[in-house]
Amino acid sequence: MSKSIFHPDGLARCPWPKQDPLYVAYHDDEWGVPEYDDRALFEKLVLDGFQAGLSWITILRKRDNFRRAFNDFEPEKIARYPKRKIESLMKDAGIVRNRAKIEATIANARATVALHADGGSLHELIWERYRPAPRTAPPASFAEVPAQVPESAALAKDLKRRGFRFVGPTTLYALMQATGVVDDHLAGCPVRKRLDAA
Repeated sequence: MSKSIFHPDGLARCPWPKQDPLYVAYHDDEWGVPEYDDRALFEKLVLDGFQAGLSWITILRKRDNFRRAFNDFEPEKIARYPKRKIESLMKDAGIVRNRAKIEATIANARATVALHADGGSLHELIWERYRPAPRTAPPASFAEVPAQVPESAALAKDLKRRGFRFVGPTTLYALMQATGVVDDHLAGCPVRKRLDAA
């Protein structure tokens, strides 16, 4: 399924939310909407890391639990987690209990704090330094949408050098899509029309 599909409200959206109400709401209200706040970008970076090997809807259904478990994704708080916090998180059935990803979240928080201390920001890296050039035309189907681009590969290399983990080129391109750095809504999708108008 790569082309738009119609929904009960008569709108033809991108196909990936299918008919799941939570997924459709995420598609309509969040995916592709420009996000510049560093805390929100950090949250998406972490959740995309947790998504590795899973579907995004699995993470989306647990997102409120993740926010509760990880202090609303405030990097400064997560960076100070002691080792015993990892064991506590491993017992939390509301999140994805993967030790490597939990440890990566703490490492990423510390790397984000260090980035801020050096006068940098996730916003600057994602939106300014490694932002792909805008598409010349919107995709007609998801067969035209890449899994990664050279800019997401370069960003992955930069973040890994800074101590970030679970930040591969595909994960970071997904982050760019979700936070509006690129607009991969299909041609004719009502959300694309709304974003273009804005």
